[in-house]
Amino acid sequence: MAETASVGFRSERGPILIALMLSTGLIAIDATILATAVPSVVADLGGFAQFPWLFSIYLLAQAVSTPVYAKLADTIGRKPLMLFGVGLFLVGSVLCGFAWDMGSLIVFRAIQGLGAGAVMPISVTIAGDIYTVRERAKAQGYLASVWAMSSVVGPTLGGVFSEYLSWRWIFFVNIPLCLIAAWMLFRNYHERLEPRRHRIDVAGASTLTVGLTLVILGLLEGGQAWAWLSWQSAVAFIGGGLLLIVFGFIERRAAEPVLPIWIFQRRLILTTSLIALGIGAALIGLTAYVPTFLETSAGVTPLVSGLAVAALTLGWPIAASQSGRLYLRIGFRSTAFIGLSITVAGSAMLYLFAAWPSAVLSATACFVVGLGMGLVATPTLIAAQSSVPWNERGVVTGTNMFTRSIGSAIGAAVFGAVGNGIIARSGLGSESPEAIQQAASAVFLAVMVAAVLSLLVAIAMPQARVDDVELPAQQPAPTE
Repeated sequence: MAETASVGFRSERGPILIALMLSTGLIAIDATILATAVPSVVADLGGFAQFPWLFSIYLLAQAVSTPVYAKLADTIGRKPLMLFGVGLFLVGSVLCGFAWDMGSLIVFRAIQGLGAGAVMPISVTIAGDIYTVRERAKAQGYLASVWAMSSVVGPTLGGVFSEYLSWRWIFFVNIPLCLIAAWMLFRNYHERLEPRRHRIDVAGASTLTVGLTLVILGLLEGGQAWAWLSWQSAVAFIGGGLLLIVFGFIERRAAEPVLPIWIFQRRLILTTSLIALGIGAALIGLTAYVPTFLETSAGVTPLVSGLAVAALTLGWPIAASQSGRLYLRIGFRSTAFIGLSITVAGSAMLYLFAAWPSAVLSATACFVVGLGMGLVATPTLIAAQSSVPWNERGVVTGTNMFTRSIGSAIGAAVFGAVGNGIIARSGLGSESPEAIQQAASAVFLAVMVAAVLSLLVAIAMPQARVDDVELPAQQPAPTE
């Protein structure tokens, strides 16, 4: 464990780690900072009925672009794609700050999402490149801590800017942060690529992007913007499904496929991706329903309900930073099994506590869930990364993060259908505290089911220890 001493801000790789944390922080804060500013945005630009698209379009653009960026990172390198993602996010932020109506703001949020789609997977991939598998848990713990801080800082900054300055500063504040992150990466991160020509899988990337866009759009908007059994849903799901089938045929013949078929033929990568799917679903279920449940049933303020959810993101980095000690001793599968068992216990607590609405009890349960997820998300990602060489690590990392995004999209649709169905059957109305309490209880039960299914998948993971999966890097990780 002596190697982990070199993981920190004062080590020679410290500036790269800081740049990665800053880049990740941009994405993490932007996911939460806008929530508290929505009333100010609507008051200024109008378009109240359209404001949910500010979140949906960002999630959609980020999810569908992640696999494409991940593959490109394995062909043309991490550094140019990372700088491109930060730059695109910067452009989107500036445009958002100058938006003149709700429609333009939605379009510019899509540009931000496309930038975020590059930053998230490639920052984790770079961490996988420059740190050994024994150091990686601590490094990933630093990155995970960014989300914990952002869950508290984001909504607070959003409220401060909206009340004392202008909601536009929510986006303008990204300008200096993007410039600092890009400069630090440019100066400190260097990679040596083998000079050879690559054949970009344009047909595969285009088909995958459009197909996923239709499917995720159907999941995000079905039952909300339109009925599940409407023609819009039929177009989204049938059209998207057909395009994904075509994508599968294209990938079989592509010289350098954007999402290689072998990804789904390796049991370690397949199982860790399915676990990421479950984590994404559980995460969206808690973050979407715990605040509404507490504000309506327990009568707490939005700030208190937000802090209850923040307990989840506080437990996550604590466990993630210590997970290396565990998987180095007992292996990746056993660590994931323990983490998912804790996640099941935490979600069961949340379900049982729903009968007695309390911010303290809910925060305690969320903290337990966060501890469990920290022991699952980081070790399973590191196991997948460590089982492949440098030129495959980007696509493996991107697939893991992509499936987590898909899990969130599916979870939002399924949990929304469950909650709305419970409220409709109660006959008490959507504003009734009793109806919302019943709906939230059902959603928490569904989250527990997702955690149990993930636990079963963990049992199917290959029993591999660090020395069994870590491959020698084909690409050095210079930090000169």
